[in-house]
Amino acid sequence: MRADRVFAYGATAGLLGDLLLGDPRRGHPVAAFGRAAGAVERVLWRDHRGWGALHTAVCVGGAAGLAALTSHSVRASRTASIALTAATTWAVVGGTSLGREARAIGDALAAGDVEVARERLPHLCGRDPQALDSDGVARAVVESVAENTSDAVVGALVWGAVGGVPGLVAFRAVNTLDAMVGHKSPKYRRYGWASARLDDVAGWPGARLTAVLASAAGSDPRGAVRAWRADARKHPSPNAGPVEASFAGALGVRLGGTLAYGGRVEHRPVLNGTGRAVQVDDIERAVRLSRRVSWLALGVSAAGRLLFQRLLAKGRTS
Repeated sequence: MRADRVFAYGATAGLLGDLLLGDPRRGHPVAAFGRAAGAVERVLWRDHRGWGALHTAVCVGGAAGLAALTSHSVRASRTASIALTAATTWAVVGGTSLGREARAIGDALAAGDVEVARERLPHLCGRDPQALDSDGVARAVVESVAENTSDAVVGALVWGAVGGVPGLVAFRAVNTLDAMVGHKSPKYRRYGWASARLDDVAGWPGARLTAVLASAAGSDPRGAVRAWRADARKHPSPNAGPVEASFAGALGVRLGGTLAYGGRVEHRPVLNGTGRAVQVDDIERAVRLSRRVSWLALGVSAAGRLLFQRLLAKGRTS
């Protein structure tokens, strides 16, 4: 069985595992990586970009290297290779947990319990929830679902198609490091610079694919493309911009505006300004769109790996 089929079968099984089971309840590999990265940080931290770059190299390189050794050790067995790909895909994607958390917040809002919704919001994103009303929480959830569709699912599948199990692991390691040290706090402004920049690079292809698929799978493809082209570049994040803008257009809603992170207020540009304000029911619509995009991304990634492997084989024989 060729490597392209190993990835296709394994990634499909892994995505089905995520759909049926959600994230591993105990001993989550991503949590273990986070603890290891924290231990490395305690040894290396200096208020310096160079030390931060070393931290990034050690953590991402170590995770990817271990994945490569494991993948190499089972490559003689088709069944073991598929099983390893499936287990890794299940461990690194988080679409089902994303949807469950978003729906839990939506249910609280629908029941009129804004306080419960505020309490749960930090499980989904890093915003300060106390100043948000019901509509503000709903908007934050839709934006988080959009961004995490790229970060938690599509980006991993893209890099899995490129690099197999090591690609899956390396992308999740980069994304996790960015969440840990890539923000602009006084402690991490310099130390986390390398992790943040690497995350921008690694997230670039997945974000564009997410925007394309959201435009195709949403209820207003033209509106999604229009919002993407007009508003994505206004967003401070080069990757969240296309994703959130395309989701806004696909859902016919207006995203962006004033928000707060860690006590810091940001006034972000409005995405899809012709759309209506986000309502509670839009959370469910966003989750459904996210799921459609995730499965389409699996198909595109598997097909892309198949095409690449065939072109590679053709080049070797010519």
